[in-house]
Amino acid sequence: MLTALAVMSSGLTAGAANAATSGASGTAFAPAISCPSVADRLGQVPDRAQAEVQRNLQQLESQIAEANRRLASSAGQGGANFVQNAILGPLRDKRTAVLQRIQIAFQRAGAQAPTGLQNLATCTVQDDGTGNNNGDQGNGNQNNGDQGNGDQNNGDQGNGDQGNGDQGNGDQGDGDQNNGDQGDGNQNNGGAAGQIVCPEVADRLGQVPDRAQAEVQRNLQQLESQIAEANRRLASSAGQGGANFVQNAILGPLRDKRTATLQRIQIAFQRAGAQAPTSLGTLAACDLRNGNPGNGNNGNNGNGNNGNGGNNGNNGDGDNNGNNGDGGGQARGPVPEDFVDIRSVQPNVRTPRTQQNGSRGTFSVDCGRNERRIFNSDNVIVAPGVSNGAQHTHDYVGNVSTNNQSTNESLLAASTTCRNGDKSTHYWPVLRALGQEEFDANRRGGGLDLNVGKILTPVSVQITFKGNPTGKVVAAPQFLRIITGNARVGGAEPNAGWTCTGFENRQLTDKYPLCPRGSRLVRVFDFQSCWDGQNVDSANHRTHVTFPQADGSCPQGFQPIPALEHRLVYNVPQGPNFAVDTFPEELHKPVTDHSDFINLMNEQQMGRVVDCINSGRRCR
Repeated sequence: MLTALAVMSSGLTAGAANAATSGASGTAFAPAISCPSVADRLGQVPDRAQAEVQRNLQQLESQIAEANRRLASSAGQGGANFVQNAILGPLRDKRTAVLQRIQIAFQRAGAQAPTGLQNLATCTVQDDGTGNNNGDQGNGNQNNGDQGNGDQNNGDQGNGDQGNGDQGNGDQGDGDQNNGDQGDGNQNNGGAAGQIVCPEVADRLGQVPDRAQAEVQRNLQQLESQIAEANRRLASSAGQGGANFVQNAILGPLRDKRTATLQRIQIAFQRAGAQAPTSLGTLAACDLRNGNPGNGNNGNNGNGNNGNGGNNGNNGDGDNNGNNGDGGGQARGPVPEDFVDIRSVQPNVRTPRTQQNGSRGTFSVDCGRNERRIFNSDNVIVAPGVSNGAQHTHDYVGNVSTNNQSTNESLLAASTTCRNGDKSTHYWPVLRALGQEEFDANRRGGGLDLNVGKILTPVSVQITFKGNPTGKVVAAPQFLRIITGNARVGGAEPNAGWTCTGFENRQLTDKYPLCPRGSRLVRVFDFQSCWDGQNVDSANHRTHVTFPQADGSCPQGFQPIPALEHRLVYNVPQGPNFAVDTFPEELHKPVTDHSDFINLMNEQQMGRVVDCINSGRRCR
């Protein structure tokens, strides 16, 4: 029998090990997901990277366990490609991100990163070997006709018909039901998606300074992820829209994202004291190759039944049994497993006791509930200058001018919704009631990025600055930028909390709470309140601030600043019928919730906040 350690090192979950044992005895068993082992491919892990690497290895195990739970709970759902599109594909993307973080941890420690880690991202389903159940595990044309053809999971890569097979389209009726995507006449198909090709960046950089290596590598990987996501979008939307759909909905946003990423590469060079590469901006625009988009929805592939599959199969990514995942349709996710009755959650909120020298006061700011409906899908902190840089819609309170073009000067010149004249900007992803249409159903950031449903205005928004349990706070600098929570599944510091009124001694990060009647949904964002004393921002928008330690004190090298909390209360539909806006690939998971803050208080305004908190008063 395999030991738990052997199971982990082999890359199998315990469920997979049980399945293997059952298979050996000849009895039936449930399929289980098996992933390549990572730990034994790392070699010697530097001391400085040990904690980060171990944390990410544990994350990989958690991802496999979650995927196996999804596999078990969704047995019998969807079409032939359901497992690949709804479980294995998202798992691969999550593992890719974690493996990248492991590489970065080595680089930050000044060590050579392990090679070939990205080859370990793809997992498979282990079943009883009959090849009759999954249809998307390379079973040699069993049921699907598009696997086992050397097509590497997608069934159509390299065959000239990019995007009409498995890439988020289920069984799109373009000949892959019976013909394995071979010779299906895609050259003349009105919905042929083609493939997005972008200029190479790495070979234009020259010598990358040592101090910039990690940041540059991270952004090069981001460029690759952007292209992959654009190609997935291209595939899933084949035949949709008019003649300019691909340019406006895919290539344009991709160019904007690449522009921001290329700017970050230039900044990384400059911070390392090196000459930034010239003309990187000319590499932002990408082209569509071998495609013929926008020429109708019902072309004839020769071997299939519905041309580009617009009428036959799952138009989303297969994640929700055939939901459209496009403008006005049902978004990809959330799924029922993303919700839990708050009454079943044990109390888990722990607050450090305030010590004698601690600061007990609070300062509240009334900036309204976004009654003016100020929305956009920009993110001026992470993607300045990029239109739709967030790919999801934000609520804004405070500064009324915040968008991707904002500068410190423009923000200071704008008006505010805050009653005390504070021009700071506060923004977070909107919450939506599913099944209802909103003004952005066919716009970027909304339906075109799979964010659908009626935008809910909070019943209340409380913005409060608090003290530090172990000492007095110092003034936060003007223009300080802080992001709390993480917009990516598996990302760092996923600390945004979900709870219900009357149950606020228990919070969730990875589930939406279902509140009993008479109770309202609550989102809680606690911001990092330990500052490095020097920087108003950092390359990853995180390392210049951090959270207090378990006793409430700040780590060495950091000092306490007023601790910002956003508390949002909502009336939501009964049942699992609401979701937060996310990046399209994040499937509306509650763990992606986050909030953003740019401090625009002047010295006098911040001084009042600090004095109030340090003197133990409650001020407004």
